[in-house]
Amino acid sequence: MQDPNADTEWNDILRKKGILPPKENPDKENEALEEELIQNQQSVVKRYEDMTLEELEENEDEFGEEDERAIEMYRQQRLTEWKAKQMMKLFGEVLEISGPDYVQEVTKAGESLWVILHLYKQGIPLCALINRHLSELARKFPETKFIRAISTTCIANYPDRNLPTVFIYRNGDIKAQYVGPLLFGGMKLTQDEMEWMLSSCGAIKTELEENPRKQIEDRMMSSIKTSVPSKDSDSEED
Repeated sequence: MQDPNADTEWNDILRKKGILPPKENPDKENEALEEELIQNQQSVVKRYEDMTLEELEENEDEFGEEDERAIEMYRQQRLTEWKAKQMMKLFGEVLEISGPDYVQEVTKAGESLWVILHLYKQGIPLCALINRHLSELARKFPETKFIRAISTTCIANYPDRNLPTVFIYRNGDIKAQYVGPLLFGGMKLTQDEMEWMLSSCGAIKTELEENPRKQIEDRMMSSIKTSVPSKDSDSEED
């Protein structure tokens, strides 16, 4: 019996007449199969994307061995997202600690975590002002850990003249420190200025484009220049 799929002139005539069906195209069949496989894989991947960490664990047995790599990838992605949410819940306010808490809350705070510690004392106005600023900044930057402690509970006999003191840590190491009232500019210290100070070492990611204190200093210098008479005006008066 003649092969209906054979590529002969006679078969071509029979196909044109409709006596023989169109010749099978293996390439097109393969393309169709590949397209179907891709769609199935995309459908499975989409299922991974739509699943929570708990759902991935519950449905793990439903997927074949070839899907294990994709499952693991999305599990790690969901785990990272979960950890980020947990971290957001942990912070967002200033935590009060004492000396015994120092190692756990600062040294062992966590890898790559920024920790801002304010040493203060009651009755010092600038310390109270910085505490207010830090409370606002803790809510604004919940990914950074803000803590405070009465100075002498962390460091015995810590001198009041060094207050306020702000230490900035990462991985248990001090990355920046501000000791004494002069570095904070006194009671005129604004929240934006405090934010800029903390961002200068990377502890927080500010959207401020330049140092707010520099703007004040520039305005002060401009005011001084305009208030001082020039030499020409002095000579005219003489």
